[in-house]
Amino acid sequence: MLIKVRLSRMHRVVVGVPLCLLMSFAVPYVTLADDLPKESVLPLGIANKAIQAALEACKKDGYRVSVSVVDRDGVPRAMGRADGAGPHTVDSSRKKAYTAASLRRSTSELGDLITKVPTLQALRDINGEVLILGGGLPIEIEGDVVGGIGVGGAPGTHLDDACAQAGLDAVGAASKVLPAK
Repeated sequence: MLIKVRLSRMHRVVVGVPLCLLMSFAVPYVTLADDLPKESVLPLGIANKAIQAALEACKKDGYRVSVSVVDRDGVPRAMGRADGAGPHTVDSSRKKAYTAASLRRSTSELGDLITKVPTLQALRDINGEVLILGGGLPIEIEGDVVGGIGVGGAPGTHLDDACAQAGLDAVGAASKVLPAK
């Protein structure tokens, strides 16, 4: 019986010590994982739905446009170009979407802001991707900006804004078009 107890204690030591060491190393990893930022991702399906709605809104009014959607970092998720839309509309829609996502504001609002506060003109020169021209809206869902939508090609930036807003409406995103003055 004495031997059995010693084996049992030995067994506890042999198994228990490595297990305790293993657990002590695992705890910091759990803590680090908890510290990783959590962020919403804009799914491709939602991006495509927003693009289709914006294209349809513009088409209904007779405008041939391009629509781009980018993720929160300004990386393109999807893009659509209506039949007959000018080639320049591809870049303008992408840059408007990038600007709205990056600066977390509508590009029309940014245009108004830099007119009122001339020292903010430098925003135009942050990098070659920024385009402060109406038609770009941030995509905000449940208080989180998950991307941006940009429309280029309608005969007026307020019309680009309206088509972009149709895209936001189609996916349940917060309204971003400023009320008419």
